[in-house]
Amino acid sequence: MGINEFAGQVKEASIKLAAMDEDQKNRALAQIARALVERREEIIRANQDDLARSEKENLAEPLLKRLKFDEAKINDVVDGINSLIELEEPVGKTLLATELDEGLELYKTTCPIGVIGVIFESRPDALVQISTLCLKSGNGVLLKGGSEAMSTNRILADVIIRATEEAGIPRGWLKLMETRAEVSEMLKLDEYIDLIIPRGSNEFVRYIMDNSRIPVMGHADGICHCYVDEEFDLDMAVKIVVDAKTQYVAVCNATETLLVHEKAAERFLPVLKEAMDKKQVELTGCPRTRVVIQVAEATEKDWQTEYLDYKLSVKVVDDLDEAITHINKYGSGHTDSIITGNEEKAARFMALVDSGNVFWNCSTRFSDGFRYGLGAEVGISTSKIHARGPVGLEGLVIYKYKLIGSGQTVAEYASREKTFKHKKLDKTFPL
Repeated sequence: MGINEFAGQVKEASIKLAAMDEDQKNRALAQIARALVERREEIIRANQDDLARSEKENLAEPLLKRLKFDEAKINDVVDGINSLIELEEPVGKTLLATELDEGLELYKTTCPIGVIGVIFESRPDALVQISTLCLKSGNGVLLKGGSEAMSTNRILADVIIRATEEAGIPRGWLKLMETRAEVSEMLKLDEYIDLIIPRGSNEFVRYIMDNSRIPVMGHADGICHCYVDEEFDLDMAVKIVVDAKTQYVAVCNATETLLVHEKAAERFLPVLKEAMDKKQVELTGCPRTRVVIQVAEATEKDWQTEYLDYKLSVKVVDDLDEAITHINKYGSGHTDSIITGNEEKAARFMALVDSGNVFWNCSTRFSDGFRYGLGAEVGISTSKIHARGPVGLEGLVIYKYKLIGSGQTVAEYASREKTFKHKKLDKTFPL
C-alpha cells in the first residue's frame, strides 16, 4: 500500500474520530495503557534488538540514550497516558458565544485539526506520547520515527492500533511510516494532511518548510541558556545549572550555554566547575571565563551548538542586557532561565527574551508537556503560531464557528430591516 492510500485512510478515519465522545477516547487510552503493560516483555526485546544494532552502527551515545525503552520508560508512558485520561476533554469547548440578533447565535468551539504528520527522532516513547495525544484530541496521525528505532516503533504502533480497534476507534486513524521516501511523498499530500510537526535540527525543519505546502509547526534546535545575575544565591545557582545541564543531557531542554554576570564570575564559576567536574562535564569558555577558571577556549560555533552531551559553553557578560542580546541572537527560542534575587531584573528578562519558555530561578528542564500538566507533548514549538512551547492537547485543536439561526437572511440586514446586536452570551454550544 502506498503513502497516498495510507494518508487517505487516515483522513477518512480522522473525520469519524473527530465526532467521538470523551468516554470513547478515554476507554481507548486505558486499553493502550493495559496493552503496553501486557506486552512489555515483547516491547523490551524489540528495543534491545534496536540498541544492539545501533551500537554496532556506532550510533552516538546521546542517541543511544534516547533510543533506550526499558521497563522504567514503559512505566513512564503508562503514567503519562493515565494522566492524559484525567485531563479535560479538549474538543467541543465553547470559546466564544455571541447573540448576533434575536434567534441568531454564533459559537466559536474547539475541534480537531484533522490529520497530523509527525517526524520524530530516536525516542520510542515519543511515538506513544504523540499518538495518545492525537487520539485524545481527535486527530488522525501519520508517524515517522528514526530508523534506529524501527523494531521498537513497529511493535509500539501495533500495540496502539490493536488496542484502539478493540476499543472501537475507527480503523486506520494511525499509520506508521518507515522510509525516507515516504516522508518525501508525505510532504506533497496537502489534500490529506493538515499539519506537519518535524522534530529535529533547524536545517531539518527548514527543509520540511521549504518542500511542502502543508503548514509546519517547527520544533528546531534546543539551544537553551541559564543566566546567573550578579544578585544570586550561590547554592541555588549551582544546583539549578547542574540540573539544567546534567539531569538528562540528550534532550532539547538541557542548557547548552551558561551566561554569567561579570560581578558574579569570580565567586560562582570556580564552585560550578568543581560541581561540573564531578559530573564529567566538559566546559568551554570565553576569554573572560578563562581568566577565572581553566577551561578550553569557546568558539563562535559553541554559541550556536546544541551539544546533547556532557558539554557546556560559558560566557561572562557585562550585564543583563548583554545576556538578553546574546540569547536572542544565538538561542533557538526554546527555553531560557535567569537566576537572580532581583524581581525587576527577572521581569525584564522574562519580557525581553524572545523564547517560548522563560523561567526565573529554576532549571530549563522543566520545559516539558508532562511537567506543565499538558499530558506529555507532541513536541515543543519554537514557531509563533497558534501553539508555542510544549505542544499538548490545546496545541492539537483548532476552532470552528457554528451559527444557529431561525430563518434569518442577510438581505434583512443589508436593507436595515434588522440590525445586529452583537451581545456576548454566557453559555455553551447547545448541541
